[in-house]
Amino acid sequence: MRPRKPLPGEAVARLGTLLNQVKSAEVFRRIQCVWLRVALNLSAEQIARGTGLAPASVRCYQSRYMRCGEAALLGVGRGGRRRQNLTVEGEAELLRDFLAKAHRGGVMEVGEVKAAYEKVVGHKVAKSTVYRMLARHGWRKIAPRPRHPDSDPARREKFKKNFPSSLPSR
Repeated sequence: MRPRKPLPGEAVARLGTLLNQVKSAEVFRRIQCVWLRVALNLSAEQIARGTGLAPASVRCYQSRYMRCGEAALLGVGRGGRRRQNLTVEGEAELLRDFLAKAHRGGVMEVGEVKAAYEKVVGHKVAKSTVYRMLARHGWRKIAPRPRHPDSDPARREKFKKNFPSSLPSR
């Protein structure tokens, strides 16, 4: 096993102050991975056991710190939409015309939205992509049901026959 690269001596003090300043548990854990190595000279396995991370994650955070400094630990996580076709604002702009039509009482067809989306993007997309986009913007599929799920056709006919206005007057 190769020897571990040393970290600068002032890193202990700086990381200690950072630990007191951060507000997120995730960022605290990242800084703690490096601080425990510098201050207590613990191995990645020991740090992983103490922080609840995987040893590979501990090594990754330490490596990033050595390459990029504090910025690697303080940044936000990886999340996000990496394979997006349009930005959220672009999607909202695309849906603006359909929203106006819906407000006038028109029916929105997903096929029309899909065709407009494909025209803007420049290639074919799956229908699920359009449904996810609509869900992201707060739209949902609303369709009237033909009858109540608890309805009873026999009771309905009996009611029609015995309704007071249909009885002969006395």
